[in-house]
Amino acid sequence: MSAPELHSSIIALVSLASGIASKHPDMGLCQLDKLRGMGVADEQIASVIEIARHIRDEAAQKLDAAFDTTAGITQADAKPAASSTLPELKSEETGDSCCSSTASGQRCC
Repeated sequence: MSAPELHSSIIALVSLASGIASKHPDMGLCQLDKLRGMGVADEQIASVIEIARHIRDEAAQKLDAAFDTTAGITQADAKPAASSTLPELKSEETGDSCCSSTASGQRCC
């Protein structure tokens, strides 16, 4: 039995979010036009963008921390980020995975 097809707006939202989170050069801008053309509310699009950016930034922060640990670099040795928008990660256990909320309180999982 095949899975039901996703609605085109869901596909566009997933594509937009993954483009942002993966730092794709196109940044999902064509998906933005499609979503607006489908009548998806700007508030919903903004929520997806916020979550995607949060996931992207959280992943980068975790990679940097793992690199620093492996390299033996302490926070005092490392230069602080010029404009870090992420607070220190405060992950909550949710089953087998961890996640944190965005700056506006959006849950990512």
